[in-house]
Amino acid sequence: MKLKRYIRIYFLCTFFIFINENLKSQNEPDLLELIEGATMIEYHAKKKAHRLIGPVNFKYKGSVMYCDSAHFFDKEQIVIAYGQVQLDSKDINLFCDSLLFRGKTRFAKLWGNVRVRDMEYKISTDSMDYDLRARKGVYRRNGIIESISSNERLTSKVGYFYPESKDFFFSGNVKYRKDDLNMQTDTLQFSYGSQIARFFGPTKIVKGKSEFYCKKGWYNVQSGAGVLIGNAEVYEDQRIIKGDTLEYDPILKQFKARGNSYFEDKNQHLVFQGEKIINDDQAKISTITGGACVKRIEKGDTLFVHSDTLISITDSLGKQFTQGYRNVKVYNREIQAISDSVTFSETLNQLFLFNNPIVWSENAELKGKKMIVYFKDTVLQKIEIFENSSALMELDSGKYYNQLSGRDMVAEFENQKLHAAHVYGNAWTIFFPQEEKNTDTSLIIKRKGMNRLYAGDLRLDLDSGEVKGVSYIDKPDGKFYPMDKINKEEQFIKGFSWNPAMRPRDSICEE
Repeated sequence: MKLKRYIRIYFLCTFFIFINENLKSQNEPDLLELIEGATMIEYHAKKKAHRLIGPVNFKYKGSVMYCDSAHFFDKEQIVIAYGQVQLDSKDINLFCDSLLFRGKTRFAKLWGNVRVRDMEYKISTDSMDYDLRARKGVYRRNGIIESISSNERLTSKVGYFYPESKDFFFSGNVKYRKDDLNMQTDTLQFSYGSQIARFFGPTKIVKGKSEFYCKKGWYNVQSGAGVLIGNAEVYEDQRIIKGDTLEYDPILKQFKARGNSYFEDKNQHLVFQGEKIINDDQAKISTITGGACVKRIEKGDTLFVHSDTLISITDSLGKQFTQGYRNVKVYNREIQAISDSVTFSETLNQLFLFNNPIVWSENAELKGKKMIVYFKDTVLQKIEIFENSSALMELDSGKYYNQLSGRDMVAEFENQKLHAAHVYGNAWTIFFPQEEKNTDTSLIIKRKGMNRLYAGDLRLDLDSGEVKGVSYIDKPDGKFYPMDKINKEEQFIKGFSWNPAMRPRDSICEE
């Protein structure tokens, strides 16, 4: 017993001599310093290690470690700590059940109920590596990061954090939550100072009733602003936004979509498409460029308007209208049109066409310097044509044409078919009346000849392009030619041109 007591006292004295030497050399950068307080110290010669029984406290380059017990390898400058381990390093505290610390490399390995805490966040995980030199912590077996001052919470399989810069990197089923914000992605970088989350991989963000999807980008969890890249989609209560890239700012109430852009306004029953869409809710204006298209969706039919540039504006009274510039095309099942520019009033249900537009309906082609097209929902009601107006109706697969021209014209439609036309000023009409004969097996239609009439004003009643009646306001100048005696010089109105190749033949908007 006396021998064992002597050995213990001897090694205790030896250890304190070693500690004294360390204190003398404390200016050296990589030496551990044992703080007084351990109740028992043993030295294992075979292991070349000291066994310290707590409370055990170490100091290292401004960092302090506390534990219940430890093994200390003085030559390698290694500490293995056990039981209620705590490491205070500048502005961060680490807690765990056991810890391995290498003084020469300033590297710590933590196991069991690991917690890391600073003034803003606390981290919980099963195990962690912590590099005091690089001021970097890493967990690889699932971790939870929680804010101390709010209900902010993040979970991931792998996490890297940098206490000084307040930057975090996460990968593997990353889930973020704050108030009514939820984010799920594969890889995430989070900066506490800027409150910006950067994601790399398929990402879903839910903010209140809004949902965001993309492949990568960034999002400010405080302001809600962000950039979404790669099949980016935003679903809100009354609108849908899509694009290869979306810039979104709810505070400024603006968004920009680039590449395969799509914007659906469910309140207005409108869909905008183009290469680029810029929307400003405060100014109440949307600009669409690059193969721009707007769809007016109704139960009966959808009206498509295509142009190089579209601008949709809502005025102070809440009335909305859309303007299109250059290479305008209009399409629905019953009417098609081209023009240089267009204005569509959602409130008035009117389409204004400018700079020599052409409108087609069934077998009719209408022209003028400008036009106003009237709808009820998407059903065509009438067209007002101004200056140098004309209407052509193809007969017998283009062999003949019923024609009408004048200064101004009003074309009336019934069941979306041209059934009457009023011409005001210098009215001129050419038409080919027909007679029908019924036989036992078929109905035979025969052209009787060609009527050429001039008048100040006139009205034509039509059925599928066939003239059923003519009314004149004043005395006409007219002439009838039998089919075999038609004057070729009078067979067409002045400036006659038939343009089927220019007629839009499909929806003109990419689906």
